[in-house]
Amino acid sequence: MTTHDHAVAGPGGSRAGAGAAMTLASMTSVQAGLALAADQFDRVGPVTAAWLRMVWAGLVLLVLARPRRADFTRSGLRACLVLGVVTAGMMSLFMLAVARIPLGTASALEFLGPLGLALYAGRRAGLLRWSLLAAAGVVLLTEPWRGGTDPVGVALALAAGACWAGYILLTQRAGDQVEGLKGLAVSLPTAALVTTAFVGPAAIGALTPSVAFTGLLLAVLAPLLPFSLELLALRRLTAAAFGTLMSLEPVIALVIGAVVLGQLPGPVGILGVLCVITAGVAAIRAGGRAPAGPAAAVPSAEPEPVPAPEPEPEPARPAG
Repeated sequence: MTTHDHAVAGPGGSRAGAGAAMTLASMTSVQAGLALAADQFDRVGPVTAAWLRMVWAGLVLLVLARPRRADFTRSGLRACLVLGVVTAGMMSLFMLAVARIPLGTASALEFLGPLGLALYAGRRAGLLRWSLLAAAGVVLLTEPWRGGTDPVGVALALAAGACWAGYILLTQRAGDQVEGLKGLAVSLPTAALVTTAFVGPAAIGALTPSVAFTGLLLAVLAPLLPFSLELLALRRLTAAAFGTLMSLEPVIALVIGAVVLGQLPGPVGILGVLCVITAGVAAIRAGGRAPAGPAAAVPSAEPEPVPAPEPEPEPARPAG
């Protein structure tokens, strides 16, 4: 067994596998939530629907996690608050972009955020070539050249991608500094407050009990479950591996579309699926992350010298 095989089979490999499973479950939950939210989008608009789900998710986490000021260091609390602002921007800007340009084009442009992060963070970790392969697969899957070219929509999607990259880094930092899900119990209510500025009081007043209840159910699928899983996954994966794995989301969307809606991919889409799956498997194998904290300390290359035992004093000779 080679050294690489030992690395994969050891604790780092199992942590990477668990992190990858959480990431896949997160993306599946997001796509299922989008598939079930079409009616709500038509009734209240995408941004209001996103705001409603963030409100419910924030309230649920406040009740379950019950964060207290003593649970946070100053830097940890700051990271959670900034994460909330970035989360609001990521979700709202993407919804606004989809209102102007096709979903496939918006998804491809938004993915440039985590892809850029994966390229930057993985340039020394052996993930560069896999990130490029994932990028090629996403382009083949989404075929953005078939969409519109509204410059405002393009700018909104790119801004959402930048927020997505920041979300990955800040989620990893919050997960390292704050115990459990208490960080999310601060960031999601913050995101809901920030998003209130996008929806306005008129949209809030137009909510009906049925729409509010539907929002609660959808909040479990997105963002409550996905964000919780991603927080836990980023404790086990490097940012480069996580960014590369996110390229599997279009594949998951394609599978759900094929099963639920009968939308089968063409030859170009199938090639894109193969590219993305190959890159995702490589990211799992190379993207394990040691636990944060003292347990992750790397032992020094040279062991400290062991002092030689002091010689025992010779017994005194009898006089005479």
